[in-house]
Amino acid sequence: MKYGVVKMGFCPIGKFVFSHEDAKHYKGKLESRMDQLGVNYIGIDQAITDGIVRSYDDVEPVVNYLKEQKIDCLFIPHCNFGTESAAGLIAKRLGVPVLLWGPRDEAPLEDGSRYRDSLCGMFATSKVLNKLGVPFTYIENCRVEDQELEDGLDTFLRAANVVKSLKNPRIGLVGNRIDFFWSTIIDESDLLQKFGVEILPFDLVNIINQTKAVVREERPRIQQELEELSKKLDITRLTDEGRYHIIALKDVFLRLAKENNLRAIATESFMSLIEELDACIAYSQAACSDAGIPNICESDVHGAISSIIAEAAALNTEPSFLADVTVRHPENDNGFLLWHDSFPFTLKHPDSPAHLGSHWILEGFNPGMCHWRLKDGDITIIRFDGERGQYKLLAEESTTIPGPFTQNTYVWVEVPNWKSFERKLIEGPYIHHTACIYGRYKDVLQEACKYIEHLSFDR
Repeated sequence: MKYGVVKMGFCPIGKFVFSHEDAKHYKGKLESRMDQLGVNYIGIDQAITDGIVRSYDDVEPVVNYLKEQKIDCLFIPHCNFGTESAAGLIAKRLGVPVLLWGPRDEAPLEDGSRYRDSLCGMFATSKVLNKLGVPFTYIENCRVEDQELEDGLDTFLRAANVVKSLKNPRIGLVGNRIDFFWSTIIDESDLLQKFGVEILPFDLVNIINQTKAVVREERPRIQQELEELSKKLDITRLTDEGRYHIIALKDVFLRLAKENNLRAIATESFMSLIEELDACIAYSQAACSDAGIPNICESDVHGAISSIIAEAAALNTEPSFLADVTVRHPENDNGFLLWHDSFPFTLKHPDSPAHLGSHWILEGFNPGMCHWRLKDGDITIIRFDGERGQYKLLAEESTTIPGPFTQNTYVWVEVPNWKSFERKLIEGPYIHHTACIYGRYKDVLQEACKYIEHLSFDR
């Protein structure tokens, strides 16, 4: 099921004054279409007759039933007209993202009568939703078979997954904020109050001790994993113990995530861990991200939230990567470099060599930094950030382009208008750390922000 991570309440709306049989016909057509598209939906047939809302009396049983089903979002298609008071109250009381749509009406019958006025009903319901302060997504009036419906459902369900991902996420903070990185200072209390973000701190000494204990207790198993890893990338530059530690630290990260229900981790990535474990920990973070838990360098909690949002837009099917927006392309005025040191290995370009080595500019780092180029494709660049209690979500779509070789993990991309994008990043409230996800999700993120209080979309 393509959209299995999102549970959608399916609440068809009708009205007594139009053909109930035609409403049932369109309900069935829509169910078949959603089955074809892989939508995970919960109907209301067990709550009311024929599973179609037709009066105010249907509100309470439908709300109670869908609350029991713990839906993530609500679809209220208008199948013959629309009982706007019931539709509005159901949407209001459930408090989840709402999708409004209705099938395009056919021509009147020969005698001038009509089986339904779905569009007319939606005009009424949209007014009630606005009156009740209920944000909603609208798919323009079209036929069940039209591409507009498929595209609209895709955008809505992805947006609903983004909203779901920001319901009380827990983020692990391994270590402290790096002292000279003032750009990653955050207001932890404000994040908790506004978004329910819980930050769980973990002491570096305990993390180091756990990592070394894993090596002592599971050395043969780690040796086998290193042998498999060496078939994919060159790890010969690492020290003997450093090799074992980067695998063990990855395991510690994933265990912390599982035991504490963490959605992401922000890590003090240097210098203590590097000095104590005899290796840069970039691969540990990259492997953790590849396993479904974004592991963000340089204690960037806002970057971790950005990655959670990015992966939710992609329905949690592919890892994100946190990149620095760095130098402009030497020839393409709209091109620039996305770069850092711990991008997931599964995103590597198939033609790119790969090794774990030194940091290309900072001295004193033990080997362990990731070095490879990322694959080609469309990439959405995302940054959640804020200052003085005001939070914004910046998103831009880009496409990979050819560019010069550089060290560590990287990919060159272009955007439609670099000058506008540059100015947005500079004028803030952003920094150059951006969560990136393969695919084009700007419209999804804009739609999601309708439903996330205290967060505005910055297109």
